Amino acid sequence: MHQLNIVLVEPEIAGNTGNISRTCAATGARLHLIKPLGFELDDKRMKRAGLDYWHLLDITVYENLEEFYAKNTGPYYYFTTKAPHVYAEVEYPEIAYLVFGKETKGLPEDLITQNLNTAVRLPMLDDDTARSLNLSNAVAVAAYEVLRQWDWPSLRLGGKFK
Repeated sequence: MHQLNIVLVEPEIAGNTGNISRTCAATGARLHLIKPLGFELDDKRMKRAGLDYWHLLDITVYENLEEFYAKNTGPYYYFTTKAPHVYAEVEYPEIAYLVFGKETKGLPEDLITQNLNTAVRLPMLDDDTARSLNLSNAVAVAAYEVLRQWDWPSLRLGGKFK
């Protein structure tokens, strides 16, 4: 059984987390939030971005990374602009945790250097003028690559008219 897990370490922007929540709800991915959060979970911007999908969301909030690691066994894939590997070149196992850092600083460098073999990046221009993608966009790109590799488990592939 496939299980996609999206992990946000210290997210700061309510709207981004709301958008990511909606992506998780629409794809069946579990959402893990690591405190401190830059907003309250009942923030209206987060709720608005997630629309009326909240009842579909499997979400867990952790006090810190230590608690998260104690309760989850991985494998973990760390998304960062500093990574040596391209995200689409990785073959994701049936259970995968995609880990993303906060909007202003990303993941802690020591976490990345301790996990370089599973640190991955989304390719971008090489001139350093664009530092990174928006967090909710990066999560969507990464999640859909994993789901594509898994042949879209439990997802409807064809559209339908009402």
